[in-house]
Amino acid sequence: MIPRRLAALLGWNRTSYWLMSSFILLLGVIVYAWWPLVVEYWAAYNPAYPFWVQFDWLLLGIFAAMSLLIMAGADLRRDLPLALVGLAGGLVIEAWGTQTRLWNYFTLERPPLWIIPAWPIAALSIDRLRSGLKRITERIPEAWVRGAYWGVFLGFYALMLGFVWPTRGLSLTQMALFLCAFLIFTPVQKREMLLTFIGGSALGYFLERWGTTRQCWTYYTFQTPPLFAALAHGMASVAFWRAVRALTLAGRAARGAFSPRSVERGTAVK
Repeated sequence: MIPRRLAALLGWNRTSYWLMSSFILLLGVIVYAWWPLVVEYWAAYNPAYPFWVQFDWLLLGIFAAMSLLIMAGADLRRDLPLALVGLAGGLVIEAWGTQTRLWNYFTLERPPLWIIPAWPIAALSIDRLRSGLKRITERIPEAWVRGAYWGVFLGFYALMLGFVWPTRGLSLTQMALFLCAFLIFTPVQKREMLLTFIGGSALGYFLERWGTTRQCWTYYTFQTPPLFAALAHGMASVAFWRAVRALTLAGRAARGAFSPRSVERGTAVK
């Protein structure tokens, strides 16, 4: 049993344990459903070398970091919408990348369904990073944030244009370019968007580093990883954050429209 002081320090609550249990259950389902991939992965182990030399420490570090992050300050009402958006958004992103051949998985699936559950876990982890960065940077003046916002996002878009240029004629790439441009040039809470981008890019680098160096997926540039790939996790995180925010506002508006007071006012007018 985790001591109460340690749990409080890490920001754990009852929902944290529920969330972690769901994470482990999800991993179990993935292992069971795609057991041949697990067997193939472990087949690379060579008994002639020490275990600690061959062990995937980067994967363990990523797993441990994401586990601690998703458990910190867990809130089902806030986390569930983000997880669902991350799941749907991850499917769209993977479909775009694999269908246009910007990247390919070793299984040659376009996209592989076993990678999709990683997106909501990453989305929750990045949300925690955003919250932590917000506390650290709260004293930074808004003028600096605005300058950094335009520098970072315009730089990312220029990098994106160069990376996806070979597929510029494809409708999926055109839609991705339009969506990113829309998000960048219609900013909502620049500080939140910038911190989300930074957190997503930071975690994205380690995820991409693991995947590309293990040849789980390969980009057409054969970089391990391309800078764009790491930063794209930041942009995807911003898109998820904006989508959840839009759904939240729409839900509040709908509840307000059908609240008893609204109905009474409507009846009175009639």
